[in-house]
Amino acid sequence: MLNKIKLHLILTVLILSVCNLLAYSQVKPAAYQTEKYFKILHGKKIGIVANASSLIGKVNIVDTLIHSGIDIKVVFTPEHGYKLQEDAGQMSTDYTDPDSGLRIISLYGIKKKPAAMDLAGLDMVVFDIQDAGARFYTYLSTLSLVMEACAESNIPVLVLDRPNPNAFYIDGPVLEMKYKSFAGMHPVPVVYGMTIGEYAKMVNGEGWLKGGVSCDLSVLPIENYNHRTSWFPEAKPSPNLPTANSILLYPSLCFFEGTVISVGRGTSTPFEVYGHPGLQGYSYSFTPEAIKGMDSKPMYKGKICYGENLNQYYSEHTADKGRINLSWLIRAYTGLGSKPDFFNPYFDQLAGTATLQQQIMKGMKAEDIRNSWKAGIEAFNKIRERYLLYP
Repeated sequence: MLNKIKLHLILTVLILSVCNLLAYSQVKPAAYQTEKYFKILHGKKIGIVANASSLIGKVNIVDTLIHSGIDIKVVFTPEHGYKLQEDAGQMSTDYTDPDSGLRIISLYGIKKKPAAMDLAGLDMVVFDIQDAGARFYTYLSTLSLVMEACAESNIPVLVLDRPNPNAFYIDGPVLEMKYKSFAGMHPVPVVYGMTIGEYAKMVNGEGWLKGGVSCDLSVLPIENYNHRTSWFPEAKPSPNLPTANSILLYPSLCFFEGTVISVGRGTSTPFEVYGHPGLQGYSYSFTPEAIKGMDSKPMYKGKICYGENLNQYYSEHTADKGRINLSWLIRAYTGLGSKPDFFNPYFDQLAGTATLQQQIMKGMKAEDIRNSWKAGIEAFNKIRERYLLYP
């Protein structure tokens, strides 16, 4: 009996130890750490950059701050709007939120940078947006322009860091500054392997803000996290990235947005499929249709597109995680007979260089193209290392 009691006590201690370890190791985005930043915000007039991905559990951070007595004066929103209700590329306007009564200022409409009058009277701006980890994801540009505007108006910025689901690798061509656009503002690879807080530190530290201004920047780190942590947001970061698989595929498939190929906008599986009405030899097909809140005018609406379904790709090819896959792009290009109108001018902005398009048109193999990125990635890594917050 005594041995049974001892065994029971040992098992109980082991179970409690495991539970404590699991609790300790749970990833905790900065927004969840309210005990650390509420005291900073109380008594100040706050502006916040947020959208429907800015959650603490199931509650939007804006609602949490209001209910906690923090004085929110204005909400700034990036592409897709405050409630992620707008199509990609759709311009949005300012309005008053009927639920909170707050002024909502669009940073994806007639302006992409807060005006001095928008910031007037604020003591601090908080940035809490879920990133997807690719250079052409426009939340990075919004971050940079908010930092720039706040630097010019002497207003401090607090970034509440969130995990980047694609932070576990670095890949792709480094942007050449003559291809700078809102879909890529800085000389970084397509996949840069940093959280949005680390990225903010790099933009500030490297003097990439206009005129070399420096933002009074603070970053609240994530707890129990490193770049190898497998983590995906509960809320989709944007309307057409609804699943973990679509987020993983995004850095590879987004190149198609600069071509005649559909990436499945107007289906239930955007950025998990690709196709075109003229592709031959593919057994999979889809027909894009208007979907409210995702894409109201998808490419090839009502037309059958033939291509590939990549919904299960990474579960079947786990070794391919951690790299941009060029085979789909090359296969689609050759499948359409290397048509001269395959690429549109937006492709070079997405790639950040004209070289990638030229390499594909010349028939270069994917691995040879990838090898041409190595020097740029190595140079970027030396910059990146200066701003990392996580082991």
